[in-house]
Amino acid sequence: MPWYRLAFKPDVIADLAPLEKDFAQRVFDKTKWLASNVENLRHEPIAPDLPDVAKYAVGDWRIVYSIDRTDHLVTVHGIIHRKDLAGC
Repeated sequence: MPWYRLAFKPDVIADLAPLEKDFAQRVFDKTKWLASNVENLRHEPIAPDLPDVAKYAVGDWRIVYSIDRTDHLVTVHGIIHRKDLAGC
C-alpha cells in the first residue's frame, strides 16, 4: 500500500485558528490519519458536481480534501463547520 503525503492550502491555518487548541490538534491528527488510510476508506464527495473533492467528519467539522492517486498526495482544502457545507 503506497504512502500518501499531505499538503495544506494556505487557508487551512485560518480555518483551525478559531477552534479550541485540543480540538484543532484532533482535526490535524485526523488529516494525518486520512493520508495513512486512503486505500481503506470510502471517500464521500462533498457534492455531485465535485466528485474529486471529499469530506470527512470530525465532530461538527468537516475536513475537505482531494486525493491525487498518481502523485500519492492528499490535499486539504479546508476545515469547515457542517452548517457552512449546507447543500453539500
